[in-house]
Amino acid sequence: MADRKPIESWLTDMDGVLIHEGVPIPGADAFLKKLRDSGRPFLVLTNNSIYTQRDLHARLLRMGLDVPVDNIWTSALATAQFLDDQRPGGSAYVIGEAGLTTALHEIGYILTDHEPDFVILGETRTYSFEALTKAVRLINDGARFIATNPDNVGPSVEGDLPATGSVAALITAATGRKPYFVGKPNPLMMRAGLNAIGAHSETSAMIGDRMDTDVLAGLEAGMRTFLVLTGVTQPKDVDRYPFRPSEVIDSIADLVDRI
Repeated sequence: MADRKPIESWLTDMDGVLIHEGVPIPGADAFLKKLRDSGRPFLVLTNNSIYTQRDLHARLLRMGLDVPVDNIWTSALATAQFLDDQRPGGSAYVIGEAGLTTALHEIGYILTDHEPDFVILGETRTYSFEALTKAVRLINDGARFIATNPDNVGPSVEGDLPATGSVAALITAATGRKPYFVGKPNPLMMRAGLNAIGAHSETSAMIGDRMDTDVLAGLEAGMRTFLVLTGVTQPKDVDRYPFRPSEVIDSIADLVDRI
């Protein structure tokens, strides 16, 4: 095989790569500083649709990690861009938080429960039976079903929480309609992110802690992939998958000198 081109831009997952349970992973600050100083295009990605870019910037800064607002890319932003491309100026019934509703408002979407074009399911800590019942009825009446990401569980201090994928499965069971998932591992989120920073997959790398989302999304988007062992996937798990990352490394600290 021909040698790969040098890496000119970087995409990295957030949880399990840069932070773990609200604490920076050693090397994350040095990695981000090296990226900022180098001037290379980069994005910090998350499938979590709860927070806006500004929210995440502030949360990371409190942890000592400086990520500029424009270098944050969420499944909520990717979902809004997808809808703006597919059906500009549409309407949606939304189950989610400010990250998702803000992104939709910014593309000119109308949020309504009256004959919406789409039902959009995102992350929230307060899923209600009433909201889910409304979603089921609107989908049965013809609204298209979109979900920000397929993650079945999310982390918390107390343990795992049901996340978008699990709730989407409930709605699917009630309607017989599966959603279109925009977030990882859909390479659409990665390609939209690359376009946002003017990068090309041939000269970009994706860093993640999960084989089934981060590595798979990077692989399908045509990027080099790095699996770190500070999150979900452990060494014994790698060979269970029919695909492999370009490299398996201990942590983000191992990539500081690669920038």
